[in-house]
Amino acid sequence: MTARTAIGIDIGGTGIKGAVVDLGTGALLSDRRKVPTPAGGRPADILDASDRMLDGLREEFGALPVGVCFPAVVKGGHTLSAANISEEWIGLPAESLFEERLRVPIHFVNDADAAGHAEVRFGAAKDRDGVVLLTTLGTGIGTALLYNGVLIPNTELGHLELDGRDAEKGAAYSAKEREGLSWAEWAARLQRYYSHLELLFSPDLFIVGGGVSKNHADFLPLLDLKTPIIPAVHRNNAGILGAADLAAAGMSAGRHTAQSV
Repeated sequence: MTARTAIGIDIGGTGIKGAVVDLGTGALLSDRRKVPTPAGGRPADILDASDRMLDGLREEFGALPVGVCFPAVVKGGHTLSAANISEEWIGLPAESLFEERLRVPIHFVNDADAAGHAEVRFGAAKDRDGVVLLTTLGTGIGTALLYNGVLIPNTELGHLELDGRDAEKGAAYSAKEREGLSWAEWAARLQRYYSHLELLFSPDLFIVGGGVSKNHADFLPLLDLKTPIIPAVHRNNAGILGAADLAAAGMSAGRHTAQSV
């Protein structure tokens, strides 16, 4: 493997995904592996599951940089919040814990920030000027705020208060599944959310990622916004790609902390 190859791991509320990535093209060089996120999302259990998910990859591809993206505010390799996972993560030196368990240097980053980075490098935000707001619709709502291709990390705009509660409680894809909403009913909630983001940030482009973005034709045309809104190119693989690319960049620069993305 070349220096432009790395492993990306995307830890979500329901699944832990990983693959080897060609960082010249953004293509996956291995099958995308997935294991369920352990119930409760506790640190020891997620570490165990991530280690199992990597079984065989390291033996097949050799020692590679590893990037991990995670549903939390990440600063200096520490997780400072916990969304849809155990609150035991709050304040933990997560990057160090993964390094000790996986026995390789790790770059740890917020999951939506990793997806935003991937779309700048390989996807829908490449060469886009102005304010671009990427949202990932899944168990919760992750966000990446970009200005002229530069990431402003840890925005966590799924937790904006909207109608008296976290916006993601009513507008995430998990709410559609949980409440049995039709595409039109769910789109009405997305309309409220994206209109609020327009009011606050005046973006030039919305990009929608997450697994449900493969069904973008079922709900994006139902939205009436001033801002163009398009699906992410890499959809549910964006976190893997972004985490891997950031890990390789960190290794090249002689660092592997998540202070800068």
